[in-house]
Amino acid sequence: MSTHHGETVTLMPIGEVARFQKNLISANIPENYALKPMFKNIAGEEDIRSGVIAFRDFLYTFFDYLISDGHLYAKPPKKPKSIDDYPFLHHISSLLVDIGYHSNLAESSDSLLISKIPSCTASTDEKGKITKPKIPASSQIECLRFLTLCGFVFTGIDLDSKKLNISEEQMLKASYPSNPIMLTGLKTMAIADIELRTKKYWNDYSLLWCYYRQIKAEDSSIHDVLKDFLHPLPEKVRDFVLNLHQHHMDMGMTCALRILGDIHFAYSYVKNNQRTLSSQDIYSRRVWGVSISLKNGYCLVVRAKKTDKYADVINKFPLSLQEKIAKGYGCDRKLRNERCQEGCQGIRLPLDNSILDISKDIETWLDNEFTCS
Repeated sequence: MSTHHGETVTLMPIGEVARFQKNLISANIPENYALKPMFKNIAGEEDIRSGVIAFRDFLYTFFDYLISDGHLYAKPPKKPKSIDDYPFLHHISSLLVDIGYHSNLAESSDSLLISKIPSCTASTDEKGKITKPKIPASSQIECLRFLTLCGFVFTGIDLDSKKLNISEEQMLKASYPSNPIMLTGLKTMAIADIELRTKKYWNDYSLLWCYYRQIKAEDSSIHDVLKDFLHPLPEKVRDFVLNLHQHHMDMGMTCALRILGDIHFAYSYVKNNQRTLSSQDIYSRRVWGVSISLKNGYCLVVRAKKTDKYADVINKFPLSLQEKIAKGYGCDRKLRNERCQEGCQGIRLPLDNSILDISKDIETWLDNEFTCS
């Protein structure tokens, strides 16, 4: 337990963190789609697509072991800054990127020949300043051992040693005997992670979600991306959100995806703006959104500001919804002298079966908020 910005931070068990992250893996990867040209020199397109699906399946195995055995590997920090602050997750994600990016596929495509592992190596800048490796020496072997638990086989590394020793002349080899094509998928996704990501944040694990849309030649529709992220929800709840999404897109709203640790689909009306708005601009102007986070789960979040203009409509809603709207939103500490529950993001409604009873009222509420904006 620790404090962060005046609030007590209690780590969730690593098994719960792993279950949440596992739900974010791209479950519905198509068998056929065009690839960006930059990936076509890795392997044939069919092999790349098969490899990405195999990498997705590896990640299911990865998280299953993290759920069952993660407590033996993912040690909590002394002063956690967030409920999912397990350095092990960041380290092993960096290690997988290094293995995929700084390697060449063997001619037989059944192994990766690794030239270096920057995350495990100290570096020296032009002024002679030494920077410690991203993955501490004490964690490097532990991460590799966990990957062997998940099915990797490493040659050229002594996993029984206490410290990883890598020389510049040494060539390391990684294989995955149960499904070798997975290595092609790992290499592809690692290149996408390094070369196509404009920003990476400390608690951003999108490599571990197999976010394959980065490698597609054509952009995916925001509807399809939303549908993919909502796949763990009950079918009727998922359909409610997707219908709400389409309804507001038809009304002229814009939806932007924002991943900053948590995942947000933000809906704003921006048609009359004179400049092109970034996803951050749209997020900051959102009327409502879908939020996916470890702390709050899957939620509909509404930033209602015009409720006084349609009070007669709100009075017809169920009492429980009226009370939520009346309570409003804002800083929990300033408004109600309560601990921070991220109330500044908006009025939060859990996306579970309970929302179906008020689904029509929510549609009416958002329509009125939109028309009064």
